[in-house]
Parts: sequence; C-alpha cells; structure tokens
Amino acid sequence: MPPISSSEILTHLRQETRPYHDALEQNSFNQALSAGHVSQEATVHFLRRLYGFLAPYEEQLRRHQPEFSDEWELSARYRAPLLLADLAAVSAEAPPLCPELPPLHTRAQLLGAMYVLEGSTLGGQVITRQLAKAGIPLQRYFNGYGELTGPRWKTFCRLLTEESSHLSHAEISQSAVRTFQLLYAWINQP
Repeated sequence: MPPISSSEILTHLRQETRPYHDALEQNSFNQALSAGHVSQEATVHFLRRLYGFLAPYEEQLRRHQPEFSDEWELSARYRAPLLLADLAAVSAEAPPLCPELPPLHTRAQLLGAMYVLEGSTLGGQVITRQLAKAGIPLQRYFNGYGELTGPRWKTFCRLLTEESSHLSHAEISQSAVRTFQLLYAWINQP
C-alpha cells in the first residue's frame, strides 16, 4: 500500500475507524435517545461511563500539554469537568475510572486518540437537542464547546493534517481504532 499523504490523513482516519465509530454509536444510550425513550437514569449511567474514560485520558493529555503549541487550545479542550458538573447536578456518585486506555506515549498516539474524542464533540450537539426535547437537563458535556464546536474541530483537523506530514500515519490510525475499541468496551459494561 502506498504511503498516505498528509492531505489524505482525515479521509484515511474516517475509513479506518468507520466500523468502530458505527459500533460505538449503536450503544443502548444512543439507541434509546434516537427512539425518544431515553431516561435520566440512562443518561447518568452513560455520563458516568464517559467520565471514567475521559478523565484518565485527559490526565495523560495534560502530561503532554507542554509539547503542544497554544494553537491547539488544549486547556479549553478538557471536558471531564463538564461531565462532573452534570453528574453533580443529580447527586450521582463518583464514577469508576477505566483501567485500560490506549497507549498515549507518542505524538502520533495522542493525535489518534484526540481524533476520536474531539470528533465526539460534533455528535454531542445533536444529543444536546435530543436531551432538551426529552426534558433531561444533563447537557453540559454534550454541549461541549457550544458555538465554538465547529471552529475547534476545523482547527484540530488542520493541525492534525499539518503534523501528520512527519508522523506515522499507521500509528495515528491504530491509536484512533484502539481508542474507539476501548471506549466501546468501557461504555458497554453494565
């Protein structure tokens, strides 16, 4: 297979992760939400699982923050506190933390995982509207960056494309796939 050019990295990532992205979207919370039958209890369970994955991921990302330029806006991209705020609003107990994260040691691995977790902000906008329709007020996390969601995603994609010219595209893709796989396994635990 010929090497992937930097301009093709996003297309390649979408293709490589599509099955895992689709599987993750088919979890019971999303199915109930799509059918208009989501409950606050199911939303709290889903938020707790997300926190359990996102908090340790963000802790790893913070360790690497000095390696990122200000243009990445990493400090604005930490969303675990939004999950905690949603959970505190309903007095939910502290969520368990996921014991297995994808490897996040190299820049390529970090960017692969970031592709998955930053991409989730786009779907969050849709979920926010559906939760509002259902009268469930737990929307801080899903609202994410609000009106900045699109611009932040575009900035992320541009920076990923620029950096991918000197990184292993295979390592970026493997990290994105592994992130989807581990997140799926964690979310779908009872």
